[in-house]
Amino acid sequence: MALYSLPMEQLAGTKTASQFLYPPLDPFDQRMLDVGQGHQIYMEQCGNPDGMPVVVLHGGPGGGCSPAMRRYFDPEVYRIILFDQRGCGRSRPHASVLENTTWHLVRDIELIRETLGIPRWVVFGGSWGATLALVYAQTHPDRAAYLALRGVFLMTRAELDWFYGGGAAQFWPDIWARFARQIPENEQGDMIAAYHKRLFSGNLMVETRYARAWASWENALASIDNDGLTGESPADYARAFARLENHYFIHGGFLERDGQILQDMPKIAEIPGTVVQGRYDMICPPHSAWNLVNAWPRGELKMVPAAGHALSEPGISAELVRVTNTLRRKRRLLGL
Repeated sequence: MALYSLPMEQLAGTKTASQFLYPPLDPFDQRMLDVGQGHQIYMEQCGNPDGMPVVVLHGGPGGGCSPAMRRYFDPEVYRIILFDQRGCGRSRPHASVLENTTWHLVRDIELIRETLGIPRWVVFGGSWGATLALVYAQTHPDRAAYLALRGVFLMTRAELDWFYGGGAAQFWPDIWARFARQIPENEQGDMIAAYHKRLFSGNLMVETRYARAWASWENALASIDNDGLTGESPADYARAFARLENHYFIHGGFLERDGQILQDMPKIAEIPGTVVQGRYDMICPPHSAWNLVNAWPRGELKMVPAAGHALSEPGISAELVRVTNTLRRKRRLLGL
């Protein structure tokens, strides 16, 4: 394990993440892929069709991919594959949790790889995308050539308790109060279960109201720059995001045991990777990233000062682009 911390002067004068990214680009391939069980997922490819393949795993669960995610990679070097996971973004059916588990998503990733004829690829993911990247790599270690991760979430009970059980609330008591007051006091001992009951009530208006409250709590803490201020999420986005997150969280990510990802790190001991972590990440505190790289012989941790959780944080974006640029020179070494 190696630890790097970026000096503050490197980030001086930084205003937006976009200044570190490659210019906007359009996909050369867009399609809906039938993955079975009644689901179709949206998939796209950008950049160089003969380039180094990288699959991008978005967060949430339920966040969906965005055009900005294409811009973390040199389009002349990379073949960039993005997709919306089951139930969110442009995938259908929208906001559906039926036949929607971590293991379905792992199989979907493999189906994408097989459909595109890619032997091995770089796996790039943040937050829940980092969780999914790790589970995918542990399931198919021969397919993941490199892991580029951001804002590590290990899907443990301790992490869920931190964010939904009062840990983060100690730093954001005003924002937590707004989240908690949606729920009767006698149910506030298990906020995930309380929101679950309302997010799956069968009443679209009720589900949307609680979905927006759920999304607002997370969005308010994502960046250190917004001081808890966030706009209201669009109804369709919020409902998919909240229902899918809650569905996964109430089932412990569908993992076999608490702490499974750390326990299974020997399965990917030979896979190299980098974790980019915001020092002041309130959603996924740095101890998870620290524990991960300490259990990962070929993993390195790059701690970004004055940064939180969001992909859009300038320091986070700058470091992720550095990582992908560095990998350009390692293509042969990685067997890509």
